[in-house]
Amino acid sequence: MIGYVTLGSNDMQRAAAFYDTLLADIGAKRLWEMDRGICWGTHPERPQLAIMKPYNGEAATVGNGVMVGFYVDSRASVDKLHAHALQLGSQDEGAPGLRGDDFYGAYFRDLDGNKLCCFTMAK
Repeated sequence: MIGYVTLGSNDMQRAAAFYDTLLADIGAKRLWEMDRGICWGTHPERPQLAIMKPYNGEAATVGNGVMVGFYVDSRASVDKLHAHALQLGSQDEGAPGLRGDDFYGAYFRDLDGNKLCCFTMAK
């Protein structure tokens, strides 16, 4: 159902370096680029993540309650991606752990303050 998610950035070069490095951990790469943004994914027909300069020319801001979740294949992958995000300068928003019976996730904010989650439903 979801085709892509767009997050705003005020520093495209810094955001691009962050996502190039972080998303490589889950097999994503740049699918397209233009002057206002960059998009990553694992395949053109699967969900994608883009960072963009806002179209209206105003500063990008973090949406209250907005979060992007990256599905990964194991708890070890959640742990690894969360740790890597923190190494890249992310702010910790919740250490890896079980939340509920099957949801294992970790939370962090990217360099622009956007909230992200990596999770798996695997036991």
